[in-house]
Amino acid sequence: MAEDERDGDERPMTPEESLALIATQSERTRREIGPNPAVLLAVWGLVWLFGFGLIYLSAPPTALMPLWAAGAITVAGFAGAMAYSAIYGIRSGRGVRGPSRLVGAMYGWSWMIAFGGLTVVNTALIRLGLDTELIPLLWSGTSLMLTGLMYLAGGMLWQSKLQYGLGVWIIACGAASVLAGGPHNFLVLSLAGGGGFLVASLAFLVRAR
Repeated sequence: MAEDERDGDERPMTPEESLALIATQSERTRREIGPNPAVLLAVWGLVWLFGFGLIYLSAPPTALMPLWAAGAITVAGFAGAMAYSAIYGIRSGRGVRGPSRLVGAMYGWSWMIAFGGLTVVNTALIRLGLDTELIPLLWSGTSLMLTGLMYLAGGMLWQSKLQYGLGVWIIACGAASVLAGGPHNFLVLSLAGGGGFLVASLAFLVRAR
């Protein structure tokens, strides 16, 4: 009898309580199956900020350290960021099935395909006799344009205004870096480009909380 009375005392959940429980479980699942995009954006923001900033400070007239050393540190930083991005993509795809998984995989491969083609084009232009002073502007301008376009595409695919806005900002930074000329283009990449990633990271973090 006592057990029957305890069962009878349990009341059904209200619609509000049910929705709250669903939201809590969904948030817990989201945290478990994939990392926060704010962390990924922060990693790239720091790499851009310190990497390109170090190259700018290593160029004349400042020349705080040999330019080759600054370049090597920057390349190492970008390699680490790309490795983390790969891990992020793998973790984000866990537990995802159906069309969403296919879209995510196609979008991830699009980055490699696009930058592979960009590398071939820019390398060919350099071999055809492009002025040495224009090489840094070529790489910074075209790379940022392509990166911005990829973020625009991602914003459209996932209907993310933050991601779309970041794409617009990166394209603007790419144009500004070319207009600034060398070596000031690296300062634009460091402060505006890296700063843009960090602001986007903060925006994603605030929205998630």
